[in-house]
Amino acid sequence: MIKICVAGALCAMAAFANAHIFDDWNKPVEPFQIYGNSYYVGVAGLSSVLVTSPQGHILIDGAFPDSPELIAASIRKLGFKLGDVKLILSSHDHWDHAGGIAELQRMTGAAVVASPATADALKRGSMGEDDPQFAGNTPYPKVPEIRTVRDGEVVKLGPLAMTALYTPGHTTGGTSWTWSACEQGRCASIVFADSINPVSSDGYKFSAHPAVLKQYEQSYAALDKVACDIVVSGHPDFTGMWDKVKSGKPHALLDGGEGCKAYVRQSREKLNKRLAEEAGK
Repeated sequence: MIKICVAGALCAMAAFANAHIFDDWNKPVEPFQIYGNSYYVGVAGLSSVLVTSPQGHILIDGAFPDSPELIAASIRKLGFKLGDVKLILSSHDHWDHAGGIAELQRMTGAAVVASPATADALKRGSMGEDDPQFAGNTPYPKVPEIRTVRDGEVVKLGPLAMTALYTPGHTTGGTSWTWSACEQGRCASIVFADSINPVSSDGYKFSAHPAVLKQYEQSYAALDKVACDIVVSGHPDFTGMWDKVKSGKPHALLDGGEGCKAYVRQSREKLNKRLAEEAGK
């Protein structure tokens, strides 16, 4: 989400610019195989991943409220049926990642799974008041039925096993998801890394919220140590996904386990810069 503004003319200009950003994020892209039974079915600026099995499929995230038809089209283009999506996993409760979940649940009949804090927000259709970006809150369709998941809990569907990895800070209930995918006798650890970007509404100071800073440290530690042969971040550009895909190399997203660590370094640098600015340094 983008910082809010305070003056009429500036607000109009910012709204126009943000509309173009969101349009770019919501552009359709060709779905593609990430590795093994895992596929990218999201849009240009917002990731959504489909993990498949003969017993049913798992979908991660739903992008904007008007993204479900694009995600559904990508699933169908890959040859899979919407009705075979049995679970929808949520990363966090902002409208650009959770806005499409209610409609995708309606389209598929799938159960939705999220951390308790994210589940509360999804039921409200709105982020929590403790969110660094709350002043720029954008409501979205409510999700009435949600199954909650603990940190480290494994969510299973047939042969699929998805582990919830709490990565708070950007939001209180932020959750990354990890799993293993195999092809031709070789398996890779995949991480759908939730946002750890330290952004906020105008006037918010991270230095005044030590609990949030502690959450970021929890997330950094978790993502630093998790097995991570392939990382797909909630915003694909944050981990250079499109540059890797465009390289045309076989298994272009395999990076020797460095992707999550690089993602953490990037966030640390941004947070340290923000804290220095807040201190007037």
